[in-house]
Amino acid sequence: MPKPSFLFGTVGAPLSTPKKPGGTVGGIARTAELGLGTMELAWVQSVRVSEAKCAEIKAAAAEHGVALSVHAPYFINLNATAEEWPKSRKRLMDAAHYGHLAGATDIIFHPGSYFGKPPAEVLAVALPRLRGCVQDLRAAGNPVRLRPETMGKSAMLGSLEDALTLAAEIDGVLPCLDFAHLHARPGDGSANSYAEWTAMLKLVKKRLGAAGLKTLHIHLSGIAYGPKGEKHHLTLAEADLKYKELFKALRDLKCAGRVLGESPIMEQDALVMQKTWVKLAKAR
Repeated sequence: MPKPSFLFGTVGAPLSTPKKPGGTVGGIARTAELGLGTMELAWVQSVRVSEAKCAEIKAAAAEHGVALSVHAPYFINLNATAEEWPKSRKRLMDAAHYGHLAGATDIIFHPGSYFGKPPAEVLAVALPRLRGCVQDLRAAGNPVRLRPETMGKSAMLGSLEDALTLAAEIDGVLPCLDFAHLHARPGDGSANSYAEWTAMLKLVKKRLGAAGLKTLHIHLSGIAYGPKGEKHHLTLAEADLKYKELFKALRDLKCAGRVLGESPIMEQDALVMQKTWVKLAKAR
C-alpha cells in the first residue's frame, strides 16, 4: 500500500479519547483507532512532562504508527524584550527537549508580536535568536525542526513572508502553515481561493525549494475574523474557508506532509478533511 501523501490528525488528543487510559497515550491510541495518522501534543500552557512519561508517549506512537509533533507554549516571543527573552527561549527549548524525548519531529510555536515595529526590524531581532536555539539543539544532539506558525492577526509576527524568511535563513527551521490564519489575517475575506492558495504554495517552493512542499506542516479549521484578523476557530461547516480549493492546490503542486485539525470538533473535521483529500487525490 503506498504511503499517503498527507497524514491527518488533531492538535491535542481527540475529544473522543476515553478517560482510561486517557491523556496523551490514550489520545495516540484513539487517533489510530479513528484511522488518523498524526497528532500534535498541545503543550500550549507549559511543558510539564517527565522523561518517563515522554518514553511512554514515544512507545505508544511507535506501537500505533502515529507521527507526533508538539505545539509549544503560547508564551513565546522572538521579539521579546532583552529581559523577557530568556523566559521565552526556555519555553521553546523545553518543548524541543521533551518533544524529542517523546518522539516528536516538529515543534510548532507562535513567533510573537511586532509591538508596532516594521516586520524587517523585528526579523532582525528574531533571526539571530532563533538561529541560536537551533544551534544549541544540534549541539545537544536534538534533530527536531522548529516551525514558526503563520498567525491570524496582522499585529503578530507571523505573515507568510515572516515564516518563510525565518525558514530560508536558518537550517532546521520550517514554517507551520496555518491556512485558516492566513485567510483571517488580511481581515477582508481574501486568501481564500485556488489562485491565492496556489500563489502561496509557489512562494514556499521559491523560498524553500521543491523539497519545501514535501514536508508541509499545516494547521486547518474554520475561522471567524474581523478587520483586525482572527477571532476564533470554527467548524469547517460553519465557516467560509474554501478548504477544498486549498486541497486542489496542494494536490496540483504535488505537496505532502501533515494536516492538523484545530476545529471545535477536531477529529470529526480531521476525518472530513482526510476523506476530501483522498477523493481529490484519486481524481488527479
